Amino acid sequence: MNTVSSGVRRHWRLASLLLVLALAGWLLYVLRSAVLPFVTGLVLAYLLLPVISWIEQRLPYPGKWQQTKRVSLIILIYLVMLGLVGIFAFFIITTMANSLVILVNNASEYITAGLLKLGEWVSFARQLLPAEMQYQLDKLLLDIGNIAGNGIESLFMRGIAFIPSTFGLIFGFAALPIFLFYLLKDWARLRQSFYSALSPWAADHARNIAAIIEGVLGRYIRAQLLLGFIVGYMCFVGLLILRVQFAPALAALAAVTELVPVLGPWIGGGVAVIVTLAILPDKAIWVAVLFGVVQLVENNLLVPRIQGAYLRVHPAIAMVLLVLGAYVAGFWGIILAVPLAATAVQIYKYVRQCITDAEARDAVELVKK
Repeated sequence: MNTVSSGVRRHWRLASLLLVLALAGWLLYVLRSAVLPFVTGLVLAYLLLPVISWIEQRLPYPGKWQQTKRVSLIILIYLVMLGLVGIFAFFIITTMANSLVILVNNASEYITAGLLKLGEWVSFARQLLPAEMQYQLDKLLLDIGNIAGNGIESLFMRGIAFIPSTFGLIFGFAALPIFLFYLLKDWARLRQSFYSALSPWAADHARNIAAIIEGVLGRYIRAQLLLGFIVGYMCFVGLLILRVQFAPALAALAAVTELVPVLGPWIGGGVAVIVTLAILPDKAIWVAVLFGVVQLVENNLLVPRIQGAYLRVHPAIAMVLLVLGAYVAGFWGIILAVPLAATAVQIYKYVRQCITDAEARDAVELVKK
């Protein structure tokens, strides 16, 4: 206890900064319904700023009319985003929404039917079992289907319920375009103003921690969004070629589950195969082949180039984090638990390195004296 107290006294600045960081995280969770639009704006700004910077570097007359160029690019991006959102909304309303609702509401029936069909395919092995064990096996498959289906429906409902529908939330999203405009327009100035308001030691640590968050959490989210889009598109095209019912919903599910570390691709592919077993059993093997090919392409071509090694979390620990995330925040907890934990680990390593460097400097000064 004395050692801990002594360490806190010696590194009180770093300890106070970590306390402020933990308090900010707790406030974000408590006020999630109010700050969600602004967090969304920060994420969108993080995704769009590299695009804007890349275009700015290729415009004529570098160094001139910077603000005019930036504002014009933002307006152009807004128009493009408005068109894409309109097309996407039309696509969801006309083709995906109904099938997705049916798929989620009837998930237990489809999964149960698919598992029973799978059991029929291996009936030769089932016949080797005693009659009582055959009955128990059928009952087990039925229970698994009901539990899995109800779990999928509950997970989506909890994810929606995790974000309360309040007037503040609606007002925040109404103000999101204006908030995002000023973020994109004055990002460098806002960041510099934030750091200049801090003392030099705090600004230095804040920059380093922000770099860690950007390097782990930010890049991971950007990579996963891109991977999810590519995987969803490939699955959608493949399912359309196979003429599988619920192709848009199953492809969207594959894209969303791609955001879940470790288990995501298996969940998306498994649900697609089981649902196909229930409605089109003759095509189930081809759906399995399709998702297998998509995963081969993803793991060998896409992941090394897009994602990199942003998460250095052992799969066993990731499983525990996924369960805890699902318990705390439903669907959103599953998506964010592992990258948040990986970010926390890197911040811990940074703090430990800072303490080690400070102790080494103290030892050198003590020797000099």
